[in-house]
Amino acid sequence: MSALTPALFAEFGIWFVVFLFSSTLHEAGHALLARLGGDDTAYRGGQVTLNPLPHIQREPFGMILVPIMSFFFMGWMMGWASTPYDPLWAQRHPRRQAMMSAAGPIANLMIAAAAFIALAMLLARGVFVAPAPDNLTFSSLAAPAARYAAGSMLHPLAAILSVALSLNLLLFVFNLLPLPPLDGSGILHGLFPDSAGRLIDRLSANPMVSLLGLVLAWQIFPPLFWPAFRLVLEMLHPGIYGG
Repeated sequence: MSALTPALFAEFGIWFVVFLFSSTLHEAGHALLARLGGDDTAYRGGQVTLNPLPHIQREPFGMILVPIMSFFFMGWMMGWASTPYDPLWAQRHPRRQAMMSAAGPIANLMIAAAAFIALAMLLARGVFVAPAPDNLTFSSLAAPAARYAAGSMLHPLAAILSVALSLNLLLFVFNLLPLPPLDGSGILHGLFPDSAGRLIDRLSANPMVSLLGLVLAWQIFPPLFWPAFRLVLEMLHPGIYGG
């Protein structure tokens, strides 16, 4: 666990705000696509919104406690939320279920893409530069050029964009794994309801499967995430971090 310093708490604040925004947009994406597809369960629960409070109220452990603990013990933030839906609707409309499941990861990809474009533009203009290798972290994918004072607002902006890119890339890749209870399993279920869907239904009937799925996903995730992360670094800083 890192030493509790003012700089660490400032970094925590950035991570937490970005996490709340990213998770809220993820769940609102699920809820909106479900409503557009004919299931208003989440809409009636107030989850078609960018207000994080309805999502926090539904999953306070995953939206508050786990993100705080993961940051102070791992140096980056992880957590979860959930969106209710009608399983009978999903059975009747499997393709719509697949679209609903995909909406959350797509929301994370959109945030990551926006952060990447902003970072790339600021790097191209010389406002930001590549950080020294020892300073490269999820929170510092770019740094203001030396001509900017330490108190410049460009420093928190660099951190916000770095965290938005890192966290949302992480959430995008992780949630696409086709294991219950992750979104990838919902996509697979909706696309192949008569084969993979039936297997997922049988597995999900056991409450322990979700826990086992998360444990297994955590083992599978790193070999998939790091190549994607290195590719993003190479695109941001050609020839510097791609090796």
